[in-house]
Amino acid sequence: MATRLGVDVGGTFTDLIFYDDASGEVRVSKVPTTPTGPEEGVLAAVEAAVPGDHLGRAEYFLHGTTVGLNSLLTRTGAVVGLLATRGFRDVLEIARGDRGDPYDLFWRQPEPLVPRRRRLPVTERIRANGQVHTPFEEEDVRAAVEVFRAEGVSAVAVAFMNAYANPAHELAAEQALRTYGFEGEISLSHQVSGEYREYERTSTTVIDAYVRPRMTQYLRALDDRLRGAGFRGTSIVTRSGGGAMTFGEAEARPFETIMSGPVAGAEGAGELARLLDLGDVITADVGGTSFDTCLVVNGQPELMYEGEVEGLPVQAPWVDVRSIGAGGGSIAHVDVGGLMRVGPRSAGAVPGPACYGRGGTEPTVTDAAFLLGMLGDGSLASGIVLDREGAEAALAPLAERLGFGVEDAARGIMTIATANMANAIREITIERGQDPRRAALMPFGGAGPLFGTLLARELEIREIVVPSYAGNFSAWGLLGASLTQTASRTRILRLGDDAKGEVNATLSELFDMLDRRAARREYVREIALDMRYVGQEHSLTISVPGDGKLGTSMEEVRKRFVADYDRTFDHTIEEEIEIVSIRAAARTTLPRRAAEQHRAAAGNRAARPSGTVEAWSFTRGERLPFALVDRAAIGPEGLDGPAIVLEETATTYLDAQFHAACGRGGVLEITDRKGA
Repeated sequence: MATRLGVDVGGTFTDLIFYDDASGEVRVSKVPTTPTGPEEGVLAAVEAAVPGDHLGRAEYFLHGTTVGLNSLLTRTGAVVGLLATRGFRDVLEIARGDRGDPYDLFWRQPEPLVPRRRRLPVTERIRANGQVHTPFEEEDVRAAVEVFRAEGVSAVAVAFMNAYANPAHELAAEQALRTYGFEGEISLSHQVSGEYREYERTSTTVIDAYVRPRMTQYLRALDDRLRGAGFRGTSIVTRSGGGAMTFGEAEARPFETIMSGPVAGAEGAGELARLLDLGDVITADVGGTSFDTCLVVNGQPELMYEGEVEGLPVQAPWVDVRSIGAGGGSIAHVDVGGLMRVGPRSAGAVPGPACYGRGGTEPTVTDAAFLLGMLGDGSLASGIVLDREGAEAALAPLAERLGFGVEDAARGIMTIATANMANAIREITIERGQDPRRAALMPFGGAGPLFGTLLARELEIREIVVPSYAGNFSAWGLLGASLTQTASRTRILRLGDDAKGEVNATLSELFDMLDRRAARREYVREIALDMRYVGQEHSLTISVPGDGKLGTSMEEVRKRFVADYDRTFDHTIEEEIEIVSIRAAARTTLPRRAAEQHRAAAGNRAARPSGTVEAWSFTRGERLPFALVDRAAIGPEGLDGPAIVLEETATTYLDAQFHAACGRGGVLEITDRKGA
């Protein structure tokens, strides 16, 4: 066990959970995010819930952040220069030649992070087998440094052809950059990714250089502030591919933190699904700005090995979390065709929804829910008391333009927002051959439980599981993270017994690399292989047993691939199989939390008011009296809806015909009494 605290920074709120391993005490806080300085919101959350003596006892500070992601989305990262193999300076613009949306006649390819004048060629060439084709010309780097100096470049990405097979020329370029006076950050493609595909590897290297200065500045500032407040433990940040890494490791590999924030909730859902044996789970993380969803299969979030941000590929492990602009702060508007839309634009933390009384004037999802009575008495976290007149004033112009009443417009907003979220869930389930009706829905985030029964009706899901600390569940997910490092290497080999030796030799190199990154801490070794039929372009990633080297026969590896291919595509091919890339992971599990971890937090919360409130029932199509119920008062026998279930940082809307009961681990189990 270990005392720890987790802080997840969202677009609207910053969430904290503090867990004391000695007493089992859990403290939570939710404060508005400070967009201009996220560390200020983090410290405000700490000060609101964690006394100084408690902070000094914490062994780990675990963090989920969107600083790197926001740098990409807002194009506010470093001024980057790129050194590329001569003849390949335009790989970022050539990309793959396809269209992000084939049906959009006005679709435009995203602008490269590095304009052409800062993408400079270097004479050199490595073959795919690692042999030198054209020697490295240092003079080209000297000329590039002069251009970079004139352009104010603060970070350089070096991405040479086939550098994953032989990094000698990239290392020589790094040395030449320093020799000729470049003092900024340098990202080398072979250190960022050991895989082929020049466009994807170049894009990832440029992203690493682009976010590195901002991430380094942020992590160092946050760590200094925490230590100034009394923290003496280890600071850790979550990875896009699951698990976590120390702040120091994140500074060295910032591209691995791009999806740090949204991943924490999926990791927490996986842990809870394993603990409660829930089977497949669909997460529904609804915050103030976005809706994030992930499919958790057999207790493990679905994992990819390439992600994408705004059309830019990132060649790194990536938990498959789908995000859309649908949250409590999402703004409703009328499009050019006269139809109502909800999102993706958000009121964010500043000014926030109109009902917050902080200057917002546009109608949002939160305003609609409040007017429909779905938020009970309107008392939210951080002492926010909602303003009904402000919400009505915001919705009135929208309703008038549509020819509706204010309440009709509010119902429309909730219905459209629910449909948008359901469509995102269909992308990760139905479009992949998964039936969402066979999974449990796990809503969390400040507004997730508000949409639980609405989404269940839309998707015909019968089981809803609302976790403890639902409003801060992503922060809770942080507390269970394992320190994780990954490495990969492209080695295209025909599957057979003669390939086993080369696979094991490559694994030995990869785990030696991970030893150096992890400062030789103790870890569990995991192995996976990217495989495909000969002649195919894309591959499947197959987990295989082994501790540092393959622990099974190549015939067993073949059977695993064929079984996974058949499960994915519902057929197999009579063709030879080949290995494309070899993957290694090192996982160090943090000390486990005590058994009482899932009890409801009561140490720093007041009982919520009881009584009734008039609210709209979507199952009955009319306003009904909804009971106001404190979540802590719900026992195993449960209660029937309609009810509004209140807790410190979230509100659960329990519509008529649904039943809620306290289940194992303190979760709220909600079922549809009449069937979906």
